[in-house]
This record gives sequence, C-alpha cells and structure tokens, in this order.
Amino acid sequence: MKRFIIERAIPQVGKLNAEQLQQAAQKSNAVLRDLGTAIQWQHSYRAQNHLFCIYLAEDESLIRRHAEMSGFPATRITEINKIIDPITASCRV
Repeated sequence: MKRFIIERAIPQVGKLNAEQLQQAAQKSNAVLRDLGTAIQWQHSYRAQNHLFCIYLAEDESLIRRHAEMSGFPATRITEINKIIDPITASCRV
C-alpha cells in the first residue's frame, strides 16, 4: 500500500471537544469498514482550521471515496514516497 497525507480544511476544527472528535473518528471508522482493507487510517494531526491525516491506501481514489462517504473534505492529497527522521542521519543511502 502507498502512504498519503491528506489535508482537510475544516473551519474551527481546533475547537472541537473530545466528544465531537470521538464522533468524527467513529464516523470515519465506519466508512473505512465499508471500504474494506485496501485503506487504513493511521493517525491525524489537528491544527486550528485543518486536519492532517496519514492514511495507507492502494490508491488515491480510495482516499477520495472515503472523503465523499464520510463528509470530511480532502482538500489536498499527497503521496508520501519517503519518510525522513533522525535515524536517517546515521543511515547510509
């Protein structure tokens, strides 16, 4: 599977309370169950007016389908082709 980062422009998402976030996650999980095993949500980062979600999926069309079915916009979808982290500094290329 490929790794994607999805930017979701959602005004005031940074102000959602724990119950609202739980409901959103439950809705997303329900849609993911319907879509099957070719797509997985790993985690998300919340900012004031955006969510940045990390997904594994066979292709971008599954990300778009999840956005349509869940009602969570996929403002920008970017495929990640390499993860760079502190360990990268000590690895040979």
